[in-house]
Amino acid sequence: MDNIDDIIKDAIQKATTERGNISILIAGRSGVGKSTLINAVFQQKMAETGQGKPVTQNTREITKEGVPLTIFDTRGLEMSQFKETHADLEKLITERSSDRDSNRHIHVAWLCIQEDGRRVEQAEIDLHTMLARHMPVICVVTKARSDNGFKNEVQRLLPESKNVIRVRAIQEEMDDGYVLKSMGLESLIELTSEVIPEGKRRALAAAQRANINYRKTQSHKIVAASATAAAAAGASPIPFSDAVILAPIQVGMIAGITSVFGLELSKGTLTTLVASAIGVGGATFLGRTVVVNILKFFPGVGTVAGGAISAATASAITVGLGEAYITVLAEIFTQDPDAEPTATEIGEKLKEKMIKMGS
Repeated sequence: MDNIDDIIKDAIQKATTERGNISILIAGRSGVGKSTLINAVFQQKMAETGQGKPVTQNTREITKEGVPLTIFDTRGLEMSQFKETHADLEKLITERSSDRDSNRHIHVAWLCIQEDGRRVEQAEIDLHTMLARHMPVICVVTKARSDNGFKNEVQRLLPESKNVIRVRAIQEEMDDGYVLKSMGLESLIELTSEVIPEGKRRALAAAQRANINYRKTQSHKIVAASATAAAAAGASPIPFSDAVILAPIQVGMIAGITSVFGLELSKGTLTTLVASAIGVGGATFLGRTVVVNILKFFPGVGTVAGGAISAATASAITVGLGEAYITVLAEIFTQDPDAEPTATEIGEKLKEKMIKMGS
């Protein structure tokens, strides 16, 4: 494949498929702070009022375009509605788990219990027992202010929990002016990652906004795999004239990292990003142009006429490009978790970063 247009198209398809979609069931009594938690952890205010479609009488399925996440928001744990909620929910879970498409399975449940209540209701125990038969369950103690042994009590009463974590979704100012900062959200993502299928971790990284290091970790894995592929391609030294064989690896890596950081993964975005970062002019340019332009950022690599790219060099330039891109995106989203940078803005920052690497 020699045409950058085709390379980009294939890279988008592969990155989208490999990222997939994650589904999380979030249950809890009224007032425990589920909506606040959802909006603090995930992109695009997923729990806005009226969002989602009913899938049972007391469960809404929430999705948003561009976010690889489905949330099942379950209500009705109050005793008057519990039996109906319980039966309908188990039917939904069973139907989903039998679907051939793993993206439709429900991969993990968060059972939310408010710390101020200082008790675990029988309805919550029964629901937890049912959920644990079908999926890993993490108990989320919400509105955490003062533990006083409550976390241990939750662990005792719900021993099938994969973990119990105290969180405070948003910072709170007390009457005396003391500010309690948000807490536990980064750890919640890490704990969730430990219990979901490995193939759903990229989707989790892309959907969440609370843990930038988790996005970096998943992106580092993409860089490592791409570097291995590049080294394999360079097992026999590659003449510069044949450098096109590295282009799909380089562009595919950029697409994968882009998807993990939750950015739009479209032909226009990726074309603009590649063009502004490494000087490729559009769909009519050959894939070798990508690699040749990347080589310019690495002193001594691309200067020898008639030279060749070795396995070590192919791997090194792949790692250099990938890690520079991760650094740029991490800086953007550390400064503003809700940033919406354009592809051109990202590309220019990446180009600046690579120039500094080569200077």
